[in-house]
Amino acid sequence: MHDADEALALQALGWILTDEPRAERLLALTGLAPHELRESLGERSTLAAILSFLTAHEADLVACAVGLDRKPEEIAAAAHRLSGDERIET
Repeated sequence: MHDADEALALQALGWILTDEPRAERLLALTGLAPHELRESLGERSTLAAILSFLTAHEADLVACAVGLDRKPEEIAAAAHRLSGDERIET
């Protein structure tokens, strides 16, 4: 796993958590309770779920990319790598 992908997922989580409805949607769609999310932040599957949450909602993906000064494609590629698809590189 790329350390940069992990860092990007954590930055994206920080961005997600700035908006309560978006944060609640993340929890609902991942099935994680807040304490489970905190406890699993070092797990590849959780980090992948955070970025996949964004790639599933284009408006959030684009807004997060702008907020983090990244390209949406970078976030999507990191999501794929964290999910185990090493073929996609940026």
